[in-house]
Amino acid sequence: MALYQYRATSAEGQINKGQIEALHELDLEAQLKRIDLLLVSAKALKSRQRIVKHMPRREVIDFFFQVEMLVRAGVPLLTALGDMRDEAESPASRDLSSGLFEKIEAGATFGEAVAAYPGVFSPTNISLIRSGEVTGQLPDVLKEIVRSLKWQDEMASTTKKLLMYPSFVLVVIGGVVFFLMIYLVPQLVGFLNNMGQAIPLQTRLLIGLSSFFVNYWWLILSVPPGLVMLTLSLSAAFPAVRYRLHQMQLSIPYVGPVLKKMILARFADTFALMYRTGIPLIEGLVYCQEISSNVVIQQAIRRARERVINGASLSESFAAEMLFPSLVIRMLKVGESTGALDSALSNISYFYTRDIDESVGKVQAMIEPALTVLMGLILGWIMLAVLGPIYDTIAKMKT
Repeated sequence: MALYQYRATSAEGQINKGQIEALHELDLEAQLKRIDLLLVSAKALKSRQRIVKHMPRREVIDFFFQVEMLVRAGVPLLTALGDMRDEAESPASRDLSSGLFEKIEAGATFGEAVAAYPGVFSPTNISLIRSGEVTGQLPDVLKEIVRSLKWQDEMASTTKKLLMYPSFVLVVIGGVVFFLMIYLVPQLVGFLNNMGQAIPLQTRLLIGLSSFFVNYWWLILSVPPGLVMLTLSLSAAFPAVRYRLHQMQLSIPYVGPVLKKMILARFADTFALMYRTGIPLIEGLVYCQEISSNVVIQQAIRRARERVINGASLSESFAAEMLFPSLVIRMLKVGESTGALDSALSNISYFYTRDIDESVGKVQAMIEPALTVLMGLILGWIMLAVLGPIYDTIAKMKT
């Protein structure tokens, strides 16, 4: 795009000057006509080419929603993108609409245009858009994409809700313990040594731990992020390590089953969406495999897809994988027998979505008191180790 400095006249003959970004002078003239101005002269000041590499999910949802509403109302796609470009609130949205407008104006289809932005549009959504264009159901497909993206956004919020509270409490506990060990306990060591009596074992352990914190605080602060970086590096370099980590992720008490339900719910929702829009079964399984965030489930879907290719039914292929619950297998079998596989998959997604909300509430109800008890035990031990010798000294002075 280029930034143009223009002179234009209004219907009353008044001269207006300003600057507008446009693809070319014809585009500039069209933009001015929308605000009842007639172009007199224009001068290109500078060119700009911004490639949108990423957009927040909420902005992507808003983009699809606007396109779906305008196209369903009968507005041509090119006109809809032009209006969205002119009214975009964020630079990324404006650049995205402008880029798509330019590509479609040059002869590309909508599917080909969105494929040029892999950081914004997932392969699943690109494939759905292409299918919608071929079948003439683009508005319906866009509506389904909006619904699916909103559901994914709700699942992401649920995941944050599940992990945020315990993470926050653990950070608070760590900060309190660090403060006590670095500042408070060393202040009391001299006082305890001057009392001239034997220091209990628990107090000696506390003093030794405090001394370690004071002398090696840099090691304590650097080890956790170092372990995280090392684990991520090993996971990226060695598939076996990544598989083992993802296997352990599903085995975490209380949290693992909830994460597994989230992954299976997204699998069922995406598979139903692709099947409903006419994408072949095998191709749909490929995309479902790619969107699964857990390697263990990815490989299970891959093996099931290979069985389907070799002639097995869908339910039999997934039943051979012990990873999938009986509910999933039963619903797949019902969908195959009735010819309503998309409805059966949607039922799986609905069931797990409802179950996830209940499970998150139960897990949080268990985590909160557990973390409270943990903090109480830590602080209680520190206070007992510090105040115990002082109490013994006061008791001896009274006798």
